[in-house]
Amino acid sequence: MDFKSSDTVTGPRAEDHLPHTAQAAVKIVVVGGFGVGKTTMVGSVSEIRPLTTEETMTQAGIGVDDDYGSETKTATTVAMDFGRISLTDQLVLYLFGTPGQERFWFLWNGLFEGALGAVVLVDTRRLEVSFDVIGRLEERGVPFVVATNDFPDAPRYPVEDLRAALDLPEEIPIVRCDARRRASSRDTLMTLMRFLHSLAMTTARS
Repeated sequence: MDFKSSDTVTGPRAEDHLPHTAQAAVKIVVVGGFGVGKTTMVGSVSEIRPLTTEETMTQAGIGVDDDYGSETKTATTVAMDFGRISLTDQLVLYLFGTPGQERFWFLWNGLFEGALGAVVLVDTRRLEVSFDVIGRLEERGVPFVVATNDFPDAPRYPVEDLRAALDLPEEIPIVRCDARRRASSRDTLMTLMRFLHSLAMTTARS
């Protein structure tokens, strides 16, 4: 196919190019139940235009998807969300958000391939939807931190009460997060990176 000089070839925006100072890239996965804010978190913190695979929810999901507490949602992630954030000039995180409905969990296998760690987003109005998510991470041996997303009407519990309810060991960090705010989401990712660093140092000493 011949292109004329007037033809326009589009590509990545200048701001989407990987910084030339980047020396290391890490894959991180954002997981959680349906409607806990995974797409919002990836979108709020990403320095590039995030990739989303949201589709309009239809009648087909009635009786199949658990939308308790999220009845106002009109779209849902069916494959993944993707974003990127530079934590430093040298370190870049690639973020992959997983679909929340259990019928799409078979896609997790590919999304977790090569992931260094995960953020588990939790809605304190529906703690029970996090049990299976955390169980799958533990089965895979994927290190993770837990972040409670600050929904306006969500109850706030002491960290130790949350730890007991989620049956988490003492070393797993639990933080509060507002997935809508870039700074808060970035702080959550920094918590994960510090946790991963502490695990690596412990392994190196043993």
